[in-house]
Amino acid sequence: MEDNGEVLVRYSVISDGISSTVSIVKDLSKFILKYNIDVPKIDEGTKAILAEVRAELIRQYPGKIQELSQSSSDKLKTDFLDIVNQALRGIIPGLDDAVYLQLSATLLHEMFGLGELEILDSDPNLEEIVVNDSKTNVMVYHIKYGWLETNLKVDTEAKIEAYSQQIARKVGRQITTLSPLLDAQLVNGDRVNATLYPISIHGNTLDIRKFRADPWTVTDFLKMGTVSPPLVSFIWQAIQYELSFIVTGGTASGKTSLLNVFMPFIPPNQRIISIEDTSEIVLPKFFQWVPLITRQPNSEGKGEVKMLDLLVNSLRMRPDRLVVGEIRRKEDAETLFEALMTGHSVYATMHAETAQQVVKRLISDPINLPDIEVGTLDLIITAFRQRRSGVRRVLELAEVTERVMAGKSELKTNNIFEWKPRTDVIERTINASQKVLNKLELYSGLTSQEISEDLLEKEKVLDWILAKNIRAVNDIGLVASTYYTDKQKLMDIVARNGEASELGNS
Repeated sequence: MEDNGEVLVRYSVISDGISSTVSIVKDLSKFILKYNIDVPKIDEGTKAILAEVRAELIRQYPGKIQELSQSSSDKLKTDFLDIVNQALRGIIPGLDDAVYLQLSATLLHEMFGLGELEILDSDPNLEEIVVNDSKTNVMVYHIKYGWLETNLKVDTEAKIEAYSQQIARKVGRQITTLSPLLDAQLVNGDRVNATLYPISIHGNTLDIRKFRADPWTVTDFLKMGTVSPPLVSFIWQAIQYELSFIVTGGTASGKTSLLNVFMPFIPPNQRIISIEDTSEIVLPKFFQWVPLITRQPNSEGKGEVKMLDLLVNSLRMRPDRLVVGEIRRKEDAETLFEALMTGHSVYATMHAETAQQVVKRLISDPINLPDIEVGTLDLIITAFRQRRSGVRRVLELAEVTERVMAGKSELKTNNIFEWKPRTDVIERTINASQKVLNKLELYSGLTSQEISEDLLEKEKVLDWILAKNIRAVNDIGLVASTYYTDKQKLMDIVARNGEASELGNS
């Protein structure tokens, strides 16, 4: 218990040497859980010393200061911390090493980062950090508890603007009263959006969507119940035999994470081109993978690279598999389906609540693709986040089929897997596959019985992966690649419950 409520969980966070304790607190006087973090407090005398050190650094190391203001390089940060550490030891000798490191990191965060927000950014449990204005506390989105109110506040509008400008400089952009919107991706993968008053009426805003340095893998999703072994086995088989799919769902349902989870099952001897607005896809390091990312225009309106530009260009790069972060516009969809119709295996995400809505969006204005093109899509996987509990599940896996009624052809979806919310189980439906099974038989040369046996074999591998807690992207990719190149070796290891180390290194 704390004075202001019940502590649900407590853990430590370390940011460049600053160690802090986080407490998630249920406070009955609040409508939302609290995120309390014990940020180190510095007295006025020490602040004056830090200001003195700062002025001296700017005078002695103008080149390094310029580099740090434009980069987040770990080496530059380490060099800076060493310089500040030595300077502090000369001014105030006799302190513990931990205190020198803490003061050095505080100066680093204030000069080149986001102040106390840098500590929040080091919490791996947070997905989003939001500053709504200088009058209200900073909000965060926790992977387990959802939105939380922190005990931190950026105390002036000028400081929020300064943080936004700091970020803009690092990506070669500007945010000013004439250009009050900023949408940028940092070197570490974080996506930042900022707005300035009076565009945002209550004050300047800053939104940091954190990039997960250790990405979700199929093992994590199996543990959480987001997917099931039979479902993953089916998708693995579809990927192996070059069927295409779209992952759909609402905002924050986990579409891109779900797409990412399936990509290590691509055969390792194929060329993969990924196209995104924000770099989120992470594939095994030994894959032949070319990641492409869009670019916004500079302050003069020049240099923009759109997703359509990258899509068109990627088709000249001889891709075996094409992965697209999100289909938004008619031109994107047209180019993607052109690739699909010319024999490329395509994977993408799209905003829609159900598989049937995906089909309707694709054949209706403003996208308005012909039915014959949309009919070439094999599968639609629907990601779902339950608003009450926050749990994420695959709601349905459906194939796109064609039905003739009264002499008129109509595109429909046929669910092969469905999530049952009452039992929290993802079940295979009694509906027979009307299209995918025939396509798998054609592409693989297997009978329907052999396809069923292949699915069970893949399930055994997935059960072994889960039992051995094999969860790193490279390790999942190594297992799948061994399945393709030396299946007997892998199945022998699985049968006797051997160790992943027996597969060798990737």
